[in-house]
Amino acid sequence: MAFRSRVAIVAVLAVLLPAALAVQGMAAPKGGRLVAFRSCGDLLGYAKAHAAPFVTAYGFGRSVGVAGGPKVPPGAVTAPAVGSTPQQGVDYSGTNVQEAGVDEPDLVKTNGATLFAVENNQLEAVAVGGAAPKLLDTLKLDSGWSHELLLSGGHLLVLSRGGYWIQPLPAQPALMPTPRASGSTLTEVDVSDPAALKVVQTLTLDGAYLDARMIGSTVRVVSSSPMPIELPYVTPLGATASALAAAQATNRAVVASSRLSAWLPAYRLGKQPRRSLVSCRDVRRPPIFSGLGMLTVTTLDLAKGLAPVDSTAVMTDGRIVYASPTGLYVATEQWSARPLPVAPTKPPGGVMTQIHAFDISDPTRTAYLGSGAVPGYLLSQWSLSEFQGVLRVVSTDTPAWWGTGPASQSYLTTLRPQNKGLVQVGQVGGLGRGDRVYAVRMIGDTGYIVTFKQVDPLYTVDLHDPAHPQVVGKLDLPGYSSYLHPISGNLLLGIGQNVDPKTNEPTGTQVSLFDVSDPARPARLSHAMLGQGWSQAESAHHAFLYWPATGLVVVPFGQQAVAMHVSRTAGITELGRIVHAQARQSQLPQIDRSVVVRNTLLTVSSAGVASNGLAKLVSLGWAAFPLPAPGPTPGPLPGGPIKP
Repeated sequence: MAFRSRVAIVAVLAVLLPAALAVQGMAAPKGGRLVAFRSCGDLLGYAKAHAAPFVTAYGFGRSVGVAGGPKVPPGAVTAPAVGSTPQQGVDYSGTNVQEAGVDEPDLVKTNGATLFAVENNQLEAVAVGGAAPKLLDTLKLDSGWSHELLLSGGHLLVLSRGGYWIQPLPAQPALMPTPRASGSTLTEVDVSDPAALKVVQTLTLDGAYLDARMIGSTVRVVSSSPMPIELPYVTPLGATASALAAAQATNRAVVASSRLSAWLPAYRLGKQPRRSLVSCRDVRRPPIFSGLGMLTVTTLDLAKGLAPVDSTAVMTDGRIVYASPTGLYVATEQWSARPLPVAPTKPPGGVMTQIHAFDISDPTRTAYLGSGAVPGYLLSQWSLSEFQGVLRVVSTDTPAWWGTGPASQSYLTTLRPQNKGLVQVGQVGGLGRGDRVYAVRMIGDTGYIVTFKQVDPLYTVDLHDPAHPQVVGKLDLPGYSSYLHPISGNLLLGIGQNVDPKTNEPTGTQVSLFDVSDPARPARLSHAMLGQGWSQAESAHHAFLYWPATGLVVVPFGQQAVAMHVSRTAGITELGRIVHAQARQSQLPQIDRSVVVRNTLLTVSSAGVASNGLAKLVSLGWAAFPLPAPGPTPGPLPGGPIKP
């Protein structure tokens, strides 16, 4: 895909803006509080009435296999003893998360003594308390197509997506295949003895989990069920108009006669009978139709097992999940602006993204706070950030899947829970005209927004006085950053692509170090090119590692893990590149994650875990993962970093 422009980075001090600063010509969006269903009959009637227009001759949505439609793919070894309990951030690095104290599911978790990883549909436990890693145990997981982990004490939660559910791209649900039965499997594993992993119990949920967050031992699982599912739809007995009409009429009758069980998600704990996950009166809907999916927030306490503690639901789609220590937010675009089966020839205009807020300050209850709306589309969870009771949201009125356009612009909107809704406090627009957002980072009352633009300045805007925002600095930059990370000492690190100024084509992954200590004079202190290609950290922040104690930054780059030292005085200095040459495979495996444990750097791939010295990346050991298929497990081979 050709790049038609370069990048602008706009730094915005994200504090409250008065409503008078709303973009000229655009009225302040109104979200509206969710409406609770009065009864099960009320819910069922609403669902059937709004489903009818989407029923086709092939069921609900577009049939799989129709031209143009996408296809749907069917031992006794103890961990090394340590002198004291390791502390995250001191003795070992945790998952790179958006908010401190709010853990996010990832492929790898560690407590400083044992590293747990999911690779090849297997859970691996590796002792990492010493210099050399040692495989302790392997547990085969269910057949889900995605596995992630959360760790709390001796309890490890494995979250697995299953079924055939596909999350639609924004604004294109009618172009996706017919919804299929989807499910999520949550597995509690006792890891108190990592050499003897033991499944305690399983919880299966209707709907695929979008995301989850954990505070202490409390987990909120956000899942989404496409609706309606598991109904006895028919297919046409031919391609004639009469055959299509007959099948469509039959399918509409199927929806009209459907029962409540087809619409409400259920769960099963172990071998117990299936139970409804949420009651009808605990389901709400937006005042404007926002989809037939059922978005459910389920609360669990890992310290007590997997029995749901609380659940609440919204009849809507869900696309983006963000959580602060006290609030959970789920965002999705409104269906009212989404096209039906014919793809649009121009980007949809006037689209609003709804945001639903939940209070999660009580570990035993998730309470609905209110809903609001912002113009356009959100990029990712980084588009949302809560600070001192105010939610800051960055949005673009052209969706990411469309590209850029001359009329596109981005907004920073502030909202506050008030009057049983999310009420807009302020808004500034006109950011990156003709572009869309590529990266967002909020740090306290300062926000950074990266947009793709023909000219690529770094703007700093001082908004400490909400009534008088002022642009105070500007810096021209080549290329763009798609992930931003704060570094100690008022430094900001960007991971992205360099762009050729003549061809506007990307020339490879670059790492940039910015000095943002003086908003009036932002400066790029240093940058380094990693080579042709893309880094996983550009789109998956869990793949990025920063260890403040030594200024170490590790970025996966294809089959390598690039280790760098970052500081104000020396800039960016490459220390070396680690590859898993120990793996007996036809080609080197891709390195997925990096972890620091005391004086070692651990890198994880599908083949195993490598340990290297933190200072000079000297090879210290290798723990191979067993192959999922029958065959000999490869032993360790000499290996180490590739020096720059």
